[in-house]
Amino acid sequence: MWILYAAGSAFFAGITSILAKCGIRKTDSTVATSLRTMVILLFSWLIVWIVGSGSQIAAISGVTLLFLVLSGAATGASWLCYFRALQTGDINKVVPIDKLSIVVSILFAYFILHEKQSRKTLIGLICIVVSTLLLII
Repeated sequence: MWILYAAGSAFFAGITSILAKCGIRKTDSTVATSLRTMVILLFSWLIVWIVGSGSQIAAISGVTLLFLVLSGAATGASWLCYFRALQTGDINKVVPIDKLSIVVSILFAYFILHEKQSRKTLIGLICIVVSTLLLII
């Protein structure tokens, strides 16, 4: 089932770039990011309400809350950078560079979480970097 959610994530992330580029043509990228964040906030709380998981909020530990806050701050910084890049650059160059986050995530997973990486993964990461360079040059 996770693969369907991952595919959905890729699809929605892909159309997000197109919709965002259309939406920021005549709007400041910071304002656009804030508006987008408000929609996401409302949408996510609506989902919490629909699935009935709001009662789980009280069970969140301090450490978990800290990591979620840090993750939210990193997401916000990412979105601000992404929208600014979309506003001033071509989607054909911005999106591939943004997707290098795959490389960052896998490297952090290796060094911070000590997840094992195979030779195949390393080759894949090299291919992603080379492919990105081919797309943006």
